[in-house]
Amino acid sequence: MSLVVARGLSKWYGQVIGLNDVSVSLGPGVTGLLGPNGAGKSTFMKLMTGQLAPSKGDIRVLGEPVWRNPSLYHRIGFCPEQDSFYERMTGAEWVEALVRLNGHSDDDARARTRRALAMVDLESVADRRIGGYSKGMRQRVKMAQALAHDPELIILDEPLSGMDPLVRRKTIRMVREWGREGRSVIVSSHVLHEIEAMTTNILLINQGRILAEGDVHHIRELIDDHPHKVHIRAEQPRALAREFLADDGVLSLALQDDALVVETAKPDAFYLRLTALAASGACGAVREVSSPDDNLQAVFRYLVK
Repeated sequence: MSLVVARGLSKWYGQVIGLNDVSVSLGPGVTGLLGPNGAGKSTFMKLMTGQLAPSKGDIRVLGEPVWRNPSLYHRIGFCPEQDSFYERMTGAEWVEALVRLNGHSDDDARARTRRALAMVDLESVADRRIGGYSKGMRQRVKMAQALAHDPELIILDEPLSGMDPLVRRKTIRMVREWGREGRSVIVSSHVLHEIEAMTTNILLINQGRILAEGDVHHIRELIDDHPHKVHIRAEQPRALAREFLADDGVLSLALQDDALVVETAKPDAFYLRLTALAASGACGAVREVSSPDDNLQAVFRYLVK
C-alpha cells in the first residue's frame, strides 16, 4: 500500500521552482528524504500536509487528496523545521492544546500529552515555558505534538537540528523503533549518516527534482562510484604518486605543497591500496587523508551533470 503518491507534482513561487515534476510512491515504514538545504524537502513535506497547494500535478496521502481536506489532517503528525510557538505557554500546555484541536477530550489530551513528552524526554520540563527551552528542547516538543494524537503517518522535517549528541542518538533509535513497530515515518535531513542510521529506504532530492530512489546500499553506491578526489598529506608525496602512476583507476595526480591530490574512478580499490602502502611505510608516513567529494553535494553535482 502506498501512503504518499505524487504524480507530476510541481510547486513554484513566482520564478522560483520549489518542486519540479515529481512522481513518486512512498510505502509504509521509515523513508528518508535526503538533500541539501534548499533542495525542496520542506516544500514536498508542506504539500504532503496540505499547507501548500500544488502549482501542477497531484498528491494523495493515505489514499486521499490533501489540499483542503481537513478530515485527513488529524491522521497525519507533522514536525516542522521552523518554530512557531506561543512562547508564554508551557510545553505541556502547547502540546495539549494541539491534541484537543484534533478532537480529543481534555482528559484524553492531557494523558496523551504526558505520554508524548515522556517519549521525547521532556517530562521533567513539561511545565516550563517554551520561551526558556533550548533549541534541542524546542525540536523535541515539536516532535511530541506530532506524536501525541497517534497519527497514521508521521512527517518529520529536519528533526535532529539543534539536538545535542546524546538526544540525537536517542531520537534516531526512537525513529528506528517506530519503524519496527509498524509506524510509517517520513523524515528529512541534509546529512547522509543521520538518515542512514534511521532507515535503509532513501529518496534523494535536489533542486526540486528526485535524483535517485532506493535502499541505502544503492545510495552508497552512487557516492562510492562517482569519481572521487582525495587529498593525502604524506611524508613522501612524490614517492606515493609514483606508486599510483600505473593504477588504471587513477584519473589524475597532482602535487600541492606536501600533499598529493588524486582523482580516482575506483575509490574502494584506491583506499585499500593506500591503506596497504601506509601500513608498509614504503612511502613514509601518511599523515592525513580527506575527500571533499565524500559528501552529498558532490553526489548531487555528479548526478545532475
